[in-house]
Amino acid sequence: MSAEPGWPPGTGRLILEETDSTNAEAARRAGSLALPVWIMARRQTAARGRRGRPWAMPEGNFAATLVLREADPGRAALRSFVAALALAEALDATAPGAAVALKWPNDVLLNGGKVAGILLESVARGQAVAVGIGVNLAAAPAPGTLEPGALRPVSVAGETGHATDPEHFLALLAAAFARWEGRFAAFGFAPVRAAWLARAARLGERIVARTGEGALAGRFEDIAEDGALVLATPEGRRAIHAAEVFF
Repeated sequence: MSAEPGWPPGTGRLILEETDSTNAEAARRAGSLALPVWIMARRQTAARGRRGRPWAMPEGNFAATLVLREADPGRAALRSFVAALALAEALDATAPGAAVALKWPNDVLLNGGKVAGILLESVARGQAVAVGIGVNLAAAPAPGTLEPGALRPVSVAGETGHATDPEHFLALLAAAFARWEGRFAAFGFAPVRAAWLARAARLGERIVARTGEGALAGRFEDIAEDGALVLATPEGRRAIHAAEVFF
C-alpha cells in the first residue's frame, strides 16, 4: 500500500519492471491481492488492445491495470466511462491546454489523435474486473501498423512537448479514478454519463459504427443508461452495445 501524498487511501499499488501485459498479470494475481490495486509495468512484452489486437509500447509509455471487485457484468462495463474521465483529468494535468476528448467506447483523444485506450476484462472467476489502460506518453506507434480508417496515433510528448514519468502519471490517474469511482458508487451512472458526454468526440455529428453484422451510419445522439451508443438513423434511433466507431 502506498503512503505517497495524493494516492487514494485503501488502494494498492504494484510496480513491475516487465510483464507480458498488465491485464494478464491482473488475471494471474487477482485472487491473491487485496483489491482494489493498480498494477503498472515499465515494459510489456505482449501488450494487447481490444479484440486481441497488439498494442505497441515504446519505452516511456504508460501501461497499468486497476483490479476492482465487481461481480455485476453491467456495472463492470460502465467502468470504461469512469476510466475515460479519469484519463481525461490526468491528461489535463499533464498537458495543460491540449484538447482532450473521449471516443466511444474506450478511446481517449488528444488534439484529435488517439493517445490512450481502455480494455476491460473479467478476472477472478467473474468476481472482479481488470481495467487496463495504455497511454502514449513518450511515443506513438507508426500509423502503418494500424488498421485502415483508424485515427492517427499521437503521444503526449509529440503533441505538447511535455515529458511525463509513468509513475507520476499513475498517481494522477489513480487519484482521478478514485474520485469518479466514488461518484459512481454514490450516485450511479448518471453523473458519469453526463460528464462523459460533455467531453464526447463528434457528439451530434455523423459517425459510422461497424458491428459484426455490418456498418451503420447515423448521427451520434447520446449514450444510453447502460452505456450503449445511441445513433439517429433514417430508420430511427438505434442503441449499439458493441462496435468500432469511425469518423
